[in-house]
Amino acid sequence: MPKSFILHCLALSTLLLSVSFSAQAQEKSQFAYIGLEPEIVTNYISDSSSKLGYVRVQVELMIYDVDQLEIAEHHMPLLRSTAIEIFGQQPAEKVKSLKGREDIRLALLKALKEHMKQETGGEVVKNVIFTKYLYQGD
Repeated sequence: MPKSFILHCLALSTLLLSVSFSAQAQEKSQFAYIGLEPEIVTNYISDSSSKLGYVRVQVELMIYDVDQLEIAEHHMPLLRSTAIEIFGQQPAEKVKSLKGREDIRLALLKALKEHMKQETGGEVVKNVIFTKYLYQGD
């Protein structure tokens, strides 16, 4: 009898824990996405002064919560301006390499988080995704 009681308690606690984790997973998956429209087209620092390099990027932002979409839309000019500024400061070798692209993505994410924290008092942007990334230059 004590063994069966212990087994029933273990089974019940396992069931309750799995329901709890499932509920938490559903609560945390309220992310939303918003694109910086139109795509970002800007110059970057070229290796050669005689040629101008440019980058064309489609940027999607992962927002922490669906309820914050309206906040992100309201601050869209700031978000776009930040993205253009970050890309415009990049040297050609960073724009053209995969590691450099990731560095740019992380720098953009950090800048967007900082600006949104200053403007709203909280973090709105969770992640940055480049869905299109084209560059041209020497």
